[in-house]
Amino acid sequence: MLHPDRLFPIDETSRSIARSLYQQVKSLPIVSPHGHTDPRWFAENNAFPDPAQLFVVPDHYVFRMLYSQGIDLTQLGVPRMDGGPTETDGRKIWKLFASNFHLLRATPSRMWLEHAFHDVFGITKRLSAATADETYDHIAECLQKPEFRPRSLFERFNIEVIATTESPLDELKWHEMIRASGWNGRVVTAYRPDPVVDPEFEGFAENIEKFGALAGVDATTWEGYLEAHRNRRAFFKSYGATSSDHGHPTARTEDLPQDQAKALFEKALSGKITPDEADAFRGHMLTEMARMSLDDGLVLQIHPGSYRNHSAGIMAKHGRDKGFDIPTRTDYVRALKPLLDAVGMNPDLTIILFTLDETSYSRELAPLAGAYPALKLGPAWWFFDSPEGMRRFRESTTETAGFYNTVGFNDDTRAFCSIPARHDVARRVDCAYLANLVVTGRLDEDEAPEVAHDLAYGLAKKAYRL
Repeated sequence: MLHPDRLFPIDETSRSIARSLYQQVKSLPIVSPHGHTDPRWFAENNAFPDPAQLFVVPDHYVFRMLYSQGIDLTQLGVPRMDGGPTETDGRKIWKLFASNFHLLRATPSRMWLEHAFHDVFGITKRLSAATADETYDHIAECLQKPEFRPRSLFERFNIEVIATTESPLDELKWHEMIRASGWNGRVVTAYRPDPVVDPEFEGFAENIEKFGALAGVDATTWEGYLEAHRNRRAFFKSYGATSSDHGHPTARTEDLPQDQAKALFEKALSGKITPDEADAFRGHMLTEMARMSLDDGLVLQIHPGSYRNHSAGIMAKHGRDKGFDIPTRTDYVRALKPLLDAVGMNPDLTIILFTLDETSYSRELAPLAGAYPALKLGPAWWFFDSPEGMRRFRESTTETAGFYNTVGFNDDTRAFCSIPARHDVARRVDCAYLANLVVTGRLDEDEAPEVAHDLAYGLAKKAYRL
C-alpha cells in the first residue's frame, strides 16, 4: 500500500502543515507543458497492447537500469534499428522485468511504477517473480476495457493540457486526427528543431531538403532556411504549440553577424563543418529562435548538458533515446551571455532554462534568473526529477531566484501512466519544503497555500502561456 504521508517531513509539526497544504493541491488539474507522450495514442485511442508495451519497452528509466545489470535490451523488447530479432512476447518481457524489479529499489522509477500499479490498476501486491503472472493478467485484462484506453485515462488523470514534442519534419498528422475527432482533450505540440538546427544530427543536409519542402521554401539558402523556421513555427502554433524546445549538447549561445551565420550554415550543408563550428551554429540558432519568439510568442526552452547517445554500440543497434544520455558539466554564465545581451532584458520573452549540472543551481542559474527578466528556471530535470533532486532544486534556487522565477513542474515523460505519479511526487515534495519554511519562520502560514497552488498549477500555465 502507498503510505499516505510519503515524502513528508518526519517531525509532526512540519508533517501536519505539509499534509494540510497537500490536501489543497493534490486534486488540481495536471498541466503537462513539456513531454514525450505519443500523440498517436490519443488520435487512434486504441487499447495499449499489453503490460510490457505500456510499462517496460518504451521506458528508458526502466530498461537502462536492467541493462546496467547485464540484461540485454532485446530481451526487454526494445526494437533494433536493423529490424533484427527482439523479444515480442509481452509475458516473457514482463516476467524478466518482475524478476528484476528489486533493482529499482529506492529509485524514483520504483515510486512512479508502484503509484501507477496501485492507483491506476488497483494492484496491492509488490511486483516480483512470484506475482508476475498475476499482475500481468490483471493489467492485461484492464487494458481491454474502454476505461483504460488513452483518452479515458487522460480524463481520469485530470489532465487539463498535455504538450507532446515533434520535429519540424513531422507533418503532425496525429494532431490533425485528434482535432478532427471532436474529442475535447487538449493535446498540443511543441517545436523541437534539433534535426534541422544541429549540423551533427544524422542526415542534416537531407533533413534541410525535407524541411524546405514542408515549409514551401528553398531552405538550402540562409534566408530561405530562416523563413522555413518561421513557416513551420506558425504551422505548429496552428496545432496549439506554445513553446519550442532545444536539446543542445552545451548551453553555448552566439549572436553572429549574418554573413558569418550564413557561412556556417553553408559549411554545415556541405558536411565540412568542424565540431566547434557546429556548436557555434547551434548557439547562434538559439538567438535566432529567441528573436522569432519575440515575433510569434513561443516560449523558448533550452535543455542543454546531455552527452546524448554516449554508447556508440547502443546507438548503432537501437538508435536514439535508449538510456545512454549522460549529464555533463555546463557553463551558463559565459555561455548564455550573447543570447542574454541580445534579448535577455525583454520581459515579453520567456526563456526556460533546464540543467543536468546541479552544481550550477546556486552558483549560476539562480543568480541569472534572479536578474534577467526573460529568463526562468525549469524544474529539476531527467536524472533529478526525484524527491531528493526536487528538494535540492528548491533549496539551491529559492533564496536567490525566489519561486516566481521558476515555472512549476513538468513531467517530461514517455511513460503515460507515470504522469499522475510524477506530479504527485512534485506536489508532495514542494508541500514538504513549504512546511519547513513555515516552521522555521521564513514563510507565513497563510502564504503557503498560495505558493503551493502556484507551484502545482499556476506557474506552469503562466510560463507556458497555456
